[in-house]
Order: sequence, then structure tokens, then C-alpha cells
Amino acid sequence: MAVAVLTGAALAGAGGGATALAGTSPKIVVKDGVTQPVFSYKDAIREHVYVESGVDSDRDGKKDRVNVDIIRPRETEHGLRVPVIMDESPYYDNAGRGNESERKTYDAAGNPVKFPLYYDNYFVPRGYAFLAVDMVGTTRSDGCPVSGGPTDVLGGKAVVDWLNGRARAYRPDGSPVKATWTTGRTGMIGKSYDGTLANGVAATGVEGLETIVPISAISSWYDYSRMNGVKYWTDEQPGLADYVDTDPPEKCAAVNAGLDEGEDDATGNYNAYWKTADYRDGTVARASRVRASVFATHGVNDLNVKDDQFAEWWNALARRGVQRKVWLTQRGHVDPFDTRRDAWVATLHKWFDHELQRIPNDVMRQPRADIEVGPDQWITQRDWPSRDARNVVLRPGRDGSLGLKPAPAGATASFTDEAGPQGAGHPEDAMVSDPTAAKPYRTAFVSAPLPATGRLSGTPAARLKIKLDEPTANLTALLVDYGDDTRVDYLGAGSGIRTLKTEDCHGESTPTDDACYRQTEVTTVTSPVNVVARGWLDAQNHRSLSRPSPLVPGRYYGVSWQTLSQEYVLKKGHRLALVLAGTDADYNTETPTGAKVTVDLRGSSVSVPVVAAGDDVTTLVAPPQPAETWRGPVKVDLPVQERELY
Repeated sequence: MAVAVLTGAALAGAGGGATALAGTSPKIVVKDGVTQPVFSYKDAIREHVYVESGVDSDRDGKKDRVNVDIIRPRETEHGLRVPVIMDESPYYDNAGRGNESERKTYDAAGNPVKFPLYYDNYFVPRGYAFLAVDMVGTTRSDGCPVSGGPTDVLGGKAVVDWLNGRARAYRPDGSPVKATWTTGRTGMIGKSYDGTLANGVAATGVEGLETIVPISAISSWYDYSRMNGVKYWTDEQPGLADYVDTDPPEKCAAVNAGLDEGEDDATGNYNAYWKTADYRDGTVARASRVRASVFATHGVNDLNVKDDQFAEWWNALARRGVQRKVWLTQRGHVDPFDTRRDAWVATLHKWFDHELQRIPNDVMRQPRADIEVGPDQWITQRDWPSRDARNVVLRPGRDGSLGLKPAPAGATASFTDEAGPQGAGHPEDAMVSDPTAAKPYRTAFVSAPLPATGRLSGTPAARLKIKLDEPTANLTALLVDYGDDTRVDYLGAGSGIRTLKTEDCHGESTPTDDACYRQTEVTTVTSPVNVVARGWLDAQNHRSLSRPSPLVPGRYYGVSWQTLSQEYVLKKGHRLALVLAGTDADYNTETPTGAKVTVDLRGSSVSVPVVAAGDDVTTLVAPPQPAETWRGPVKVDLPVQERELY
């Protein structure tokens, strides 16, 4: 049912102003293409209900009920019907939400009086309901969490179904309740695990979910836990489930044991278990089912939820033709509210108004991609990656150079996948320091000074011809920029931001729930080296992530894989390097195999997508060359794609 909308012209002629008008007419007000704050936040209805999910994650023989905390304009009791903004989270009673780790609080009757973050303060006065939903197995919801698996997702889907009359819900006294106050049009938003749930629910194809705003979100839990058979963490799945579940450990012990078995840390392979938690092409959720539009944002230097989670999701949505928009930052695991606050809130406002209120503003006519290319330096472009990017294929030389010409036949280099000082692999800083020095655990190839500036936009890919003296090795490929520069300090405390003591406010406040948050500023570091792109491969997974093929020692194999994607300015005068090494002590939890890796240099290269920062990108490394044709990244037989998710 359509919501009555009062236009800006009518608002301008209303002598009592917006606040007075809201008290006499339950209508949403639009001016300059966006909704206006005409509904009282103080007087809004605050309540909670339990939605029956249809799943039994804790195996107690009863369907899990999902706790839904609701705030909506009081006018919804008098005929106003509003769309919903929903943040489903497992973190409301442990980590909290946002940069200030806010938690929900309740009155004596159990109704919410404080909602974390600013979504309620800002959007409820503008004619929205806001729902803070406890993920199945967490806080006030029944069940057991499963680290992104089916029941996590289906609990959120049930809430969207209830908002559209397809599921049952109950008041605290047990009486049934319907969402008669909503249009059913729902948008999900959230950072990290919260945004991950938005991805998963959208990928079920549920009707009524009109848009999602996933912030630093996962799209494949296999790729969150590992890359190409190389584990980032050990016991990631049961460990995370145990963290978000604040119930006594024995309640979900059996479920956690299943997560431990399913993740198969012993091999690092992709299997049927991981397919259930794959939202790109899984058994419960897949990108081909997405109906909702998507406004994604991610840090290209996020080393928690790494940016292949965004890149592979984005590519899958593009193939489906999903309406989409993106912001990419140079930060780590940071919310855009703490990166570019005023612009973010204004853009998010237009996005939700367009998608949920059906207001014909200009948000879809803006460039599809906003990209931070340096500390607080932003550009826009038509799409991501840049349509103007061309692949520059760089080849290692026998003399340690990196350029366009292939090495002579028979030229090789070698390194050993050896243990470092702590028994694991070697740390990244040791891998990239002094690239001209001989080190047994790495080999490095460095370009001449770049004669022009260009920008990497997209996903580099390594192609190697190697032989081992053992059946497998853990391989690391790093694309490295050598040159003094001031960059976002994404590896430092705060992942690129510093929290200040000053505050600003976005929305309306009450004594128990204010709309004011501490401001932030970018943090930078000046250094002579920066790792641009990272990628890892267990060599025995070079053909399949599900069925490993150990290499025959002494025989050459072609292996190829994509690194993490990136947006990065390659500056004139800097040098670009390809560093190849064994197990990475900073980002892998693998045990080095001890294998000696011999690289056939003539059969090896790295492909880098580059777009002009000026007019002379063709001279970035040398005169333009056509990109070579090669087998491409590893093909898998099953589609694939820091602990602190918050």
C-alpha cells in the first residue's frame, strides 16, 4: 500500500512548520528529494516481538524465535505505514556496535530504550521504522549461532517474511502480532557480520527486501577463513560462534563440534559444509537469487574481512544486472560513518529514500563508484573496477628486474617454504624488506622507476611456472610499492582512523539515546614501502579447492591465482615489485612444508590492471603491450570464491 507523501511545496506553505505538521497529519514530508524529520523521536513507539523463524538451530525440537526490537513513529498507530531499516547483528550483547561499542538497553518491561548507532535517531523522524534484530543464537533470540551458516541467514529472512505477512510473531505475553504498521519494504544495513547477514538474506531471494547496505561484509565464509587452501585462521568457525554466543557453553557444544568438523582445518579444502555458507553460489543463498539493490562499501586494505569478499560479490551481482553502488576506502575494517561522515549520511539518506520510499531523487544518476585514492582524497568513476583499466603484464627477469620482456629460456629463481623465527612462516615485513638482498625464504623482482603515474583498479593475478621437491608448498605473492610516500595507516591502531574527543550529531536524541558520536580523523604513515596486493595458494589446490592434487616433485606445473583486489595510485618515480615467498606468518596459520620452490621465470608473470591518472598511462612501464592470453585464475569444481568481525 502506498504511503501518503506531502511534497516540499506543501511543507513550505504550512505555517506551523514540520514539527507542528507532523502532529496533525500522519504523512511523510519530502523536500529537495529527501524525507524531512517531521515525526517525534521522543514519542516514537518502542517495543519488541519474537518472530518464529522456522529453523531449530539448537536442536531442542522447537522453532527458534528471533528477538526483534522495534522503534517506529507513533503516527503508525493512526494509519501511517512506513518502510523498515533493519540491522541484524550477533554483537548486541558482547562486542557492541560501532566505533564506541554501543549496546542496547531496556526498561523494566523489557522494551528497548537505547538502540546502538544513529540509524534510529536519524531515520525514524523521517518516516521509517528501525529494527535491531538479535541474530539466531545470540542475545535474546533462541538457538545457536553457526558462523554464517544457514540458520543465521534464515532467521533474518523470517523477519522480512513477517514484515510482509508471511511469518508469525508473538508479543512477550505470547499473543500473536502482525506488522500492520509497515509497507513491508525493507532495507538491511550493517558492518561486518551484520552486513554479512544482509548479503545472505538478500541471496535467499526473499520478497520485500528491497535493498541492502553491506559494510565490510562477507559473501563467502570459506574465503573469510582461507584463500585457495591456505588457512588464515585455525578453528575460525567454532571460535567465532562461541564468541558471539553469551549462553553457557554447554548449550551449543554439539553444534560447535559440527562446525569444527565441517570446516576441515586439516586440509583447508572447500567442501559441502562451506557451500552452505557461500552466498555467491551456495545451497541456501546465492547471488543469482538477489532481488535487492546493493549499496556496498569496503576498505581495500581491510585485512579482517578482506576485500575479495566485496570484489567477488560485486562481480556476481554485476553478472546478474543488480542495481548497485559502491564506496571503497583506503582504510581497514572501518565504517564509512567514521571515514567520511557527513557525505556518507547524506548519500545513505538519498539511497534509502529512493529505494524504500520510492522518491525520485538523483542518487542513481550519480557515479556508481566513490573511491578514496589517498588520505581523504576521493574520486568518482562510472563503475568498479574502472572501465578504462588495461592489464599490464609484468615479467620477472633473471637479474631480479620486473618489466615487460620475458626472461630467457632456462632462467630460474628459487626460495624455500621454510619456518621463521617463531616456527611458523616469515612475517611480511621481512619478506618485503631490502628486495635486492638474497633471502632463502623469498625471491623478489623490482621494476625500474616508474616513468609515469597510473592507478591500479581491480584485481592483480599471479601466474607462475614452478616445480617443488615436495608434494606441496604454501605460496605467497605480494605486489609491493617501493617509494617514500604518506599513506593511510591501515596497519596501525584504528585501521586508518583516530577517534577524537569532539562529537557531532546526526538525528534526534533522548536522554537515554543520543544521536551524537565522537568524530574521527585519518591517520597516516610516511614510509618507503607498502604492500599493494596480497595473495596465497596451497600449491596442491592449483586445480581444485575441493580435490587437492599433490605435485610430483621435480616436475614443472603452471599455477595461477588472483590476489586481493585494490585501488592504488602507482606514482611516478616509485618502483613496483613482485615478491614470491612461502608461508606468511602474519596472515596464515599454516605450517611451512619445507619445500624448495623453483620458479621458471620465462613462464611466470603478474597481471596488473592499470588506469591512467593522467594521459600517459601507456608509458607506465613501457610502450603499451597487449595483455597475454593465459589460463587465468584457479578453476574449482565447487564454486568458491582477525577474529574481530566487529
